[in-house]
Amino acid sequence: MNRRIALVAGVLALLTAIAGTAAYFTGRADSPPTTARPTPSPTATADAPPPGKGSVPPPPSTRDPVVFAKAAARVLWSYDTRTTSHRAEVDSLKRWMSTERKYTDWDSVNAQIPEATLWSRLSDNAQRATAVVGEAHMPQTFKSALAEDPGAITEAYVYAVTVTGKQTIAWHGGGAGAESRSTTLGVQCRPKTDCTLTGIAPQVAP
Repeated sequence: MNRRIALVAGVLALLTAIAGTAAYFTGRADSPPTTARPTPSPTATADAPPPGKGSVPPPPSTRDPVVFAKAAARVLWSYDTRTTSHRAEVDSLKRWMSTERKYTDWDSVNAQIPEATLWSRLSDNAQRATAVVGEAHMPQTFKSALAEDPGAITEAYVYAVTVTGKQTIAWHGGGAGAESRSTTLGVQCRPKTDCTLTGIAPQVAP
């Protein structure tokens, strides 16, 4: 198997190259990834507060890819359209991203955020979501590939981490719902440097 560290647009091509997991980590799948933010049909309401300038929490200071991935998943699965504008949400999530464009796929993260018009409709409906993160681990394919070629990680230092949890959504009038969540994230943790997010895989790696 050809071994190369090419991390195409930061979507974990490390796994694609060294473990044959292209189905998980080669940018866009044939169909776009399902949004991490399911939405009920909003109905306008006069008592929903307008969106403000609130933002998601800043990224944690950690060099552990699993710890970082759990925090990132919680942020990706949580939002509050009552207090946060669409622009603030986007700008805040960008601060979680690696600044190394060669290894970063912002589009895969941006795809999880409702576009501006929909965000406005959700705000009219006072929609918000909270998340509880359960378990996180590096997929077996990644660990096996790393064991076979330990030096392969040392170019990009991008790790694959699969996170599972539960997202609870609420909206105006007492509406609520919940569902299980699972996603595989690309996390860059260079030596002596805090971890950052590189992207979201189009499919979950077990």
